[in-house]
Amino acid sequence: MKNNVKRIVLWALRLTAAAIMLQTLYYKFSAHPQSVELFTTLHMEPWGRVGVGILELTASMLLFIPSKNWLGASLAIGLMLGAIFFHLTILGTAGSNGLLFGLAIITLVSSSLLLYLQRNQVPFHFLQRKVNVF
Repeated sequence: MKNNVKRIVLWALRLTAAAIMLQTLYYKFSAHPQSVELFTTLHMEPWGRVGVGILELTASMLLFIPSKNWLGASLAIGLMLGAIFFHLTILGTAGSNGLLFGLAIITLVSSSLLLYLQRNQVPFHFLQRKVNVF
């Protein structure tokens, strides 16, 4: 990928993931009835709602620190895998017309692509090795 195109793609991925996570913080931190109901269903109210909000805020901030992009993307991936798991097992995907589930999928894909494209920044070696399948 050319440098300018790669830079634009990386920024688009960061902005997509961060914007989705940041826009949901209002609902989590203001104890919006829909957010309270969701986390009550999961038996995680209020500590889960506030804790997930803090983690999403942290992930969003890390996405914009150049040396910590990989950490923000990794945290976002973990959070979205958890959200998707709970939507598929307990909450269902039809609530809010599937909006929350869809946003979790978009954030997961954006964060995963960001982590993959910046895998050379990860201080661990497992993402940097090329795997020969055949």
